[in-house]
Parts: sequence; C-alpha cells; structure tokens
Amino acid sequence: MKSEYMELPPGWEWTTMGEIANVLGGGTPKTNDPSNYESGTIPWLTPADLSGYTAKTIGHGGRHITQKGLDTSSAKMMPAGAVLFTSRAPIGYVAIATNPVCTNQGFKSFVLKDGVFPDYVYWWLKGSKDLAESMASGTTFLELSGAKAKQLPIPLAPLDQQKRIVAEIEKQFSRLDEAVANLKRVKANLKRYKAAVLKAAVEGRLVETEAELARREGRSIETGEQLLQRILETRRSQWQGKGKYKEPAAPDTAALPELPEGWVWASTEQVCGSVRDGTHDTPAYVDGGVPLITSKNLTERGIDFENIKFISEQDHAEISRRSGVENGDVLFAMIGTVGNPCEIKTDARFSIKNVGLLKRNPDHLNSAYLCSWLDSPLLNKWLEPRLKGTTQKFAPLGLLREMPVPYMALAEQHRIVAEVDRRFSLLRETGAQVDANLQRAERLRQSILSRAFVGR
Repeated sequence: MKSEYMELPPGWEWTTMGEIANVLGGGTPKTNDPSNYESGTIPWLTPADLSGYTAKTIGHGGRHITQKGLDTSSAKMMPAGAVLFTSRAPIGYVAIATNPVCTNQGFKSFVLKDGVFPDYVYWWLKGSKDLAESMASGTTFLELSGAKAKQLPIPLAPLDQQKRIVAEIEKQFSRLDEAVANLKRVKANLKRYKAAVLKAAVEGRLVETEAELARREGRSIETGEQLLQRILETRRSQWQGKGKYKEPAAPDTAALPELPEGWVWASTEQVCGSVRDGTHDTPAYVDGGVPLITSKNLTERGIDFENIKFISEQDHAEISRRSGVENGDVLFAMIGTVGNPCEIKTDARFSIKNVGLLKRNPDHLNSAYLCSWLDSPLLNKWLEPRLKGTTQKFAPLGLLREMPVPYMALAEQHRIVAEVDRRFSLLRETGAQVDANLQRAERLRQSILSRAFVGR
C-alpha cells in the first residue's frame, strides 16, 4: 500500500488494520433482562471505562455480563492481547486486553495476526485519533464503522523493530511523564502560595500595618474601629427624612481570629456602598443584546465575556433598577461554585443573574482589597458551613450582607493591594511558563510518536 503521508525505511510497508487484524465490533445485552448481568463473570467494557484511564492494559471495566448475555447479544469475546479502540462517543481511547473481555458497540477491536506486536499497534493508534475521526461519519455523533476501521493505515515495521520502537517510545514517555509531573507539582505549589499570600494579607503579615508604621513615625492613626464608626454615623445622618433607618448588622465573629492592632471586623453591608444581587429569573435571550453575566462567567481570571447570552434592553433596564453594575463594583457568585470574586474593571454595560453585587465605596474601601479578602481561605472557611442547599450550594443575599471583612485604614488597604499585586504578578509569570512547558511537553509527545513510526 502506498501512502501519501510519509516515506518508510527499507523493510517497512504501509498496510491497513484490516490486513493485520480481525476487526470486531461489540454489543450490549438487553438491559431489561437481569439474567444478562447478575452474577456475571465475563468482563464487559464501555468507552466510559477508558475515560481518564491512563494505563496501557485493561482486564475489566465497571460491569460484567453472563454467558447468556454474551450468547444472546452481538457482544464477542476478545482474546488477551486484543487492542481495544473506541469508535464512538468518543473516538480514540485505546487499551490492550490482559485477558478475554467483551466490549459494547462503542468499540472496534483488533485481534492481531502473527508478527504484529500489540504494544506497537497501541502506540500507533494513540497517535491516530485525528486520522480516525477524519474517516468517521455521523450526525448525532461521529462513529468509525467496521469497514472504515479496516481501512485505517498503519506503517508496519519488522517484528524485532516493532519491539525496539515500543521500548524507545516508553523510555522517552517515562522521562516526559516525570517532567510533566514535576510541572504539575509546581502548578499546585503556585496555587498553595497564592492562598498563603491571601492568608497573610488578611492577617496583617504581608506589609507593615498602619499602627506599626505610625508608631515608628511617631504619629497617631484613625483605627479601623474609629473609621467604621464614622462611616456608620455618616450613613445614619444622611438617612434622616427618608423613613426608619435600618442599622447594618455587624458580622458574627465567634469563629474568627483576633485581628492586628488598628483593625476591626466589619460586615460587607457596613463597609460596601450596598450589597445586592442580580435577577434570579431567566430573561428571554436575544441575539446581540446586552450581555447577561451569571455565576459561571466569574472565573479566577476575572469576568468571562466570551461564553455569554444576551438579553433585551428592556430586561436590562429592569434588572439594572435593582442591581446596576459600575466600574469598581465587586461581583460574587451566589450559586454552584460560590465565590470567584471579581472586581469590575470595565465601563461596558451588562446585567447579572445569580450573582452578588457589592457596590463600591471608594472613599473607604479598596475594591481590590475586598476581592483579595473574599478569595481568601479564611473567608471560605467562614462561609462554607453557612451555605444553603443540598444538591447545589448557594449563598442567599442575607448571608452576603453578613460576610465579615477585616477592616483597616484605607492607606493600609492600598499597601496590601500593591504587595498582593506584586507577588501575584510573579505568580502569573511563573504560571505562564509552566503552562507553556506543559503545552511543549504535549507537542513533544506527538513528535515522538510521529518520528517513531517513520523509522526515526
């Protein structure tokens, strides 16, 4: 067989999977008949059994079938050494059977002829996912038919070379796996370091506190407690003539640690401009209207404006009357993955759904500092046992208003934010290098496979 793809070394030949193997499909015994499964001893695999599976060989999946289930279905016994290849939902998972097994119809398995090393075919197929998908067809999902599976090309080396190629691939991949594991450890350490920075920031250990600085400079300060009292008195006086004034609730500090000198525990409702939430209804979606940001659009990197839906100007105006967003406000996911605080750094118009809105208070509160606190392990520890819901956790608006904030002079907030930004900038640079090296490792993995099967 000639190939349009690559030239092979002497002694090699292009052939097809149908030439070097019997290609067998699978089947599923009737699920409404328990006798097909109960007390079964025959291993039976589905593509789900190979999802996330990293070993080269497999002996059983999550279920077994009986001899009756085998006899009354299109399932077939695959011998040990058969190369199992998922042919739909999805295409491209590969494993070698360590013992006789059966598969469902999501496989095209290859029972190899003499002179073909199963491990050699395994690694070739591991690098042939895109090729297999290009030969598949289907509307609901792609499927590689038995006829197409037989046509899959494979460069076949002499048996002794097949074994040497496999040994070299696995030696190279072992080194690569070790390097990738080290990179992933670095990434995990970066995440732990980020949490440690945030913890130190909200415990007064990241920068010199205002009280320490004032003592060194021989001056007095307005403490967080005095500042908070002044904020509350100003709000109370500005409310006069508007009806009965409701004092913002102080936070529950029973399980919270003692704060550094000059700091005080406040609630978000006390120090933010206000604490509100977006709509909890689902407006009608339109094409090209106003973006609707939901909890899933809040990420560690900020607000994701890529995967959004749009609502009408009328719905946007209605939502904005209650929870209009501004540059400098802070958003907080209320449902699902609760948290992911994001400071709004855009003047773009959008509405919010299932998202808490902590309005800015620039004269007394640095929004970036508030974000750092809301993202800290200490706040998460306080919040977790207070969340509502069983199947899906959520934070009601009342809880958002009660969230504690370690509060101090604005100048000190600014210094904390500057130091957090400096350290996070280094984290981002290191994280970007790690991600680039992980991508490079994946490209190298593909390059190793490509070179191996052209004799290089």
